[in-house]
Amino acid sequence: MTGPGPRAPRVAVLVPVHDSPASPHAAFLPRALESLRAQTAGDWEAVVVDDGSPDPGPVAAAVPADPRIRLLRREANGGLGAALNAALDATTAPVVAYLPADDVWAPGHLEALLGCLAAPGVVRARSRLTEPAGTAYDQLVQVAHRRTADRWTERAELETDDLDRLLWRRLDAAGASADTGHVTCTWTRHPGQRSRSIRAAFDGGLNVFRARYRVAQPLRFSSTDGADVDEGARYARFRDRAYEPAADGLRVLVVGELAFNPERVLALTERGHALTGLWTATGLGDSTVGPLPFGHVADVGTVDPAALADPAADWRRAVRDLAPDVVWAQLNWRAVPLAHAVRTAFPDLPMVFTFKEAPQRSIVRGEWPLLADLVTSADASLFCSAEERDWFALALAGRVDPARLGVLDGDLPLREWHDAPLSPKLSDADGEPHAVVVGRPSGLDLGWVLDLARRGVHTHLYGQVRAPGATGSWTGWLDEALARAPGHVHLHPPIGPEQWVPELSRYDAGWLHRFDSANGGDLRLAAWDDLNSPARLPVCLAAGLPLLQQANPGSLVSVERVLRAEGTGLLYRSADDVADLLTAEVAGRAGAAAALEARARHTFDAHADRLVDLFRSLTR
Repeated sequence: MTGPGPRAPRVAVLVPVHDSPASPHAAFLPRALESLRAQTAGDWEAVVVDDGSPDPGPVAAAVPADPRIRLLRREANGGLGAALNAALDATTAPVVAYLPADDVWAPGHLEALLGCLAAPGVVRARSRLTEPAGTAYDQLVQVAHRRTADRWTERAELETDDLDRLLWRRLDAAGASADTGHVTCTWTRHPGQRSRSIRAAFDGGLNVFRARYRVAQPLRFSSTDGADVDEGARYARFRDRAYEPAADGLRVLVVGELAFNPERVLALTERGHALTGLWTATGLGDSTVGPLPFGHVADVGTVDPAALADPAADWRRAVRDLAPDVVWAQLNWRAVPLAHAVRTAFPDLPMVFTFKEAPQRSIVRGEWPLLADLVTSADASLFCSAEERDWFALALAGRVDPARLGVLDGDLPLREWHDAPLSPKLSDADGEPHAVVVGRPSGLDLGWVLDLARRGVHTHLYGQVRAPGATGSWTGWLDEALARAPGHVHLHPPIGPEQWVPELSRYDAGWLHRFDSANGGDLRLAAWDDLNSPARLPVCLAAGLPLLQQANPGSLVSVERVLRAEGTGLLYRSADDVADLLTAEVAGRAGAAAALEARARHTFDAHADRLVDLFRSLTR
């Protein structure tokens, strides 16, 4: 007579892990699994899901020889939802708990959660953390739930840090949730966390996420700090097109990151040139890197900082194999180390360096020597404004030939986004002027916005994100502004380029950065705002909006010069000036007419042929 077989496990423990230089989770995994094996509730089964780590060895080495723990390897990274669903499929226990590789359980964690789930009607239980996570949703490490038919939302539908949207809400709709009331787990804070790669508050965002996990397809992406973005819908028109190569087309290696309006590079593909991307791995959330979601650009991959100086690095072999006709390096300070490494490794390849912002930032980071060497060694360097070009000519006097320095704003959009109808003006309906901020309200504050409201001026804010530093400064005053001037301060969700014209054309003007220049006419004393061409300038011009810019008499300010030359500026010194200028604009629409006349010049298409001519001049 045989005895009873081994008891079926009560809990399936799902352990997702992705290990890479930017996300080094294998180093945490032994600690997590030790805390699992120390549980007072021992009737569990566990699946460690390696979700496409480039090198599977460190994860495999961290999994102990315990028959209760299995390793499931996914060759390509499919995202958190797909990894957890694979683990669900590989387990059968009636309760599911989560132990991310970088987190830790106290010995009584599972026992406390099982106690909550024993109550009738409770579907989901959560413990408390040693340190609050500061999010509106429960972390994976806190939660256990009854096994249901519900599945995790996968990447093809949505990538977000918000676990409520990925699963918790569906579970909570099926029954009650309960709190153990005990602190039994640790959510580990470190730079490689998935949530940090998504959230703007930690310098994350869509492109940081894309680079870290090598996401090849367009994303539907959402951050609890900011915007929802549907790249599939936005870029479908481009992905569905066929671009024919020209017989004399150039092989162009794009190096660095593309920041805003990345689809501008398709103006070159449209002209029959072949593009390949080599990307920085250290960009910000708005620093666009590949694989590019609009397609038609081959991809070498991202380059980790540790590989920049490695003579045997894969990226060097890939560049040699490609043998491009020209290297087009760009765009902001985050791209400087990679662009410099490519120039150093391949000095005989013609290089055009397009730089936008900000030399001051490179100085602060200790990277000015790299930037200076890049500008002096590149075959041609293009800057976002004449003032920035001249600043570099002064800063590198005697080291660089001014004839090799030119002007091209690297953030210009495609003209195609202009092909949408203008909308009726709000001011035509209510008789009051309406001005819009696209992006962070640089220089606007509570007092200024309230002064405008008292003068009947509406301020519309689009796409604000909860990010560190100046980008998120609006969070300190917005709630009070909404409370004190509810009829004249308006917050809107962010919009993409397909919405610029129909949405923004409802307004009478757009805000540029508000700042006091102190250079006194000497570019040696210029700050970044003096040199910059704001990315919101072509956005507002696309919608036919003149631009509100504080006048700085006696100083050299790039955007102010452009606005005066084109007649597209509403230049003010006080709130009274703003009110008077907007009243005149509503009455005559002179600024709108000038903006519509100028907007085509502020597109990448208008300069693409000039850029190609420059490429050809260097390859002959």
